Amino acid sequence: MILWFTVIQLVVAVAAGLLGVVLGLAGRRPSDLTVGALALVELLLIVQVVVAIVAPFAGNPPTGSVLEFWTYLVSAVLLPAAGVGWALIERSRWSTVIMGIVALSVAVMVWRMQVIWTIQVA
Repeated sequence: MILWFTVIQLVVAVAAGLLGVVLGLAGRRPSDLTVGALALVELLLIVQVVVAIVAPFAGNPPTGSVLEFWTYLVSAVLLPAAGVGWALIERSRWSTVIMGIVALSVAVMVWRMQVIWTIQVA
């Protein structure tokens, strides 16, 4: 993993999460803004998949468990799609809150992936 890219992912995911939670608690239904923010989180995760495939060949192998890293990454990629799917099926304020919680969960998972990749020794 690349530290600066991880920081960008964290900033975007936390911003999308706070946006979703605040707008949801204010009574707003899912909108292009909240769904778009979660789509941006998803796009960054897809780029992370490519980085995770290429990085070991470029001399940046993970120091922790590869299985644990990929489990986090695949789970993180599936979460935003599930959150948006929920929001499209149930268009209520709570769907917006759920999308915010999904984005905050992705932020935690991205940081854990960074720790697995760089700090832990297998």
